[in-house]
Amino acid sequence: MDEKQEQKFHQMTETPVSTLICRLALPCIVSMLVTAFYNMADTFFVGMLKSNSATGAVGVVFSLMAIIQAVGFFFGHGSGNFISRELGRQNFEEASNMAATGFFSAIAAGALICALGQLFLEPLATLLGSTPTILPYTKAYLRVILLGAPWMTSSLVLNNQLRFQGSAAYAMVGIASGAVLNIALDPLLIFTFHLGVAGAAWATIISQFVSFCLLLIGCSRGGNLRIHISRVQRKWSYYEMIVRGGLPSLARQGLASVATICLNRAAGPYGDAAIAAMGVVQRIMMFGGSAMIGFGQGFQPVCGFNYGAKLYHRVKEGFWFCVKSSTVFLLAVSTLGFLFAPQLIALFRDDPEVIACGAAALRFQCVTFFTTGWTVMSNMMLQTIGKTGPATFMAMARQGIFFIPLVYILSHCFGLAGVQMTQSVADCLAFLCAIPLSRRALKEMA
Repeated sequence: MDEKQEQKFHQMTETPVSTLICRLALPCIVSMLVTAFYNMADTFFVGMLKSNSATGAVGVVFSLMAIIQAVGFFFGHGSGNFISRELGRQNFEEASNMAATGFFSAIAAGALICALGQLFLEPLATLLGSTPTILPYTKAYLRVILLGAPWMTSSLVLNNQLRFQGSAAYAMVGIASGAVLNIALDPLLIFTFHLGVAGAAWATIISQFVSFCLLLIGCSRGGNLRIHISRVQRKWSYYEMIVRGGLPSLARQGLASVATICLNRAAGPYGDAAIAAMGVVQRIMMFGGSAMIGFGQGFQPVCGFNYGAKLYHRVKEGFWFCVKSSTVFLLAVSTLGFLFAPQLIALFRDDPEVIACGAAALRFQCVTFFTTGWTVMSNMMLQTIGKTGPATFMAMARQGIFFIPLVYILSHCFGLAGVQMTQSVADCLAFLCAIPLSRRALKEMA
């Protein structure tokens, strides 16, 4: 163990928990806010094309991007959770091997997604929920996004591995730099070079590549684990640990993609305006929750290090601190979102039909949004300490187990209003499940 790694170990296991979480969370929150902002940037600038079909296409492809992200988070969280626990045990050899294995596996998976997606482009676009009028825009956007899949997946691995090592600042620089570049490239490529919706896709993958390069550089600084292909371990024991640590993320992100496809299909009978509205609401809610998720990401390395070092009282203290702080924050955000729902929707698509549909959906979600603080923190804790079964269930609950059947049941019973209220009902059910699962895990930490 070199001097920098020893200093990091003492920092993660001795600094007061609330101070440490806030320090680690700040760059994560910045990264999440900037990332959410540039996720909304495509919707914002494409909305200026004055086409509900083009705006709808961005929302449709968002579900495929969620699948790409799911793969990245699977390898990133799977390797990162293991790395943080091994660093807590001061086992640097195993941690370095896992870092390389997770990274190169993600690149290979991203390349496979790219190849299969290009081969079955039109069937994939239809499967994602494109209507005949949206399909041409979806294909133009999707064709380009798929090219960036290898470095999109591997960037998420590097980002998460850096966070789990307690180096959130390096992760922030990589993610934020790419995000700022994306925001600058969007209007340039869409309007100046007249690339339309494909310009938004090019802006996304170029900025993601820049993030990838900066994150790779960050791995060679500040006592972080270096990525070497020679350390890749083609052993089942390593992939078993990736599966155990990453399955909840794969389930959460993968089902979020399926949920988006189901949402687009349920909204389809009500026209392109409804699909566009629900896509806008998804981006707004992602932005609203990004700070809370970033706060939780500051908790994860603290949780992993201290669980590995058997300092369970610090894990418990960190969990309750995060639950209380995130709930208060989300109550404030929800209030603002409820009051200014029409104005928020109008920022992205100034169309009366889109505003009316989107404002109702946004207000439904704001009513129950504060419950997601406990749900998300419980999921993060369970996943980080290796409780794969409960963590996977919680990851699947909100936008899978509950959301997918509810969107069809409620739309059948209440029409468009059922589509608009689905996420809110799913949030309540997930919250009721999170309470006993998290409390049981906390009691087991003697």
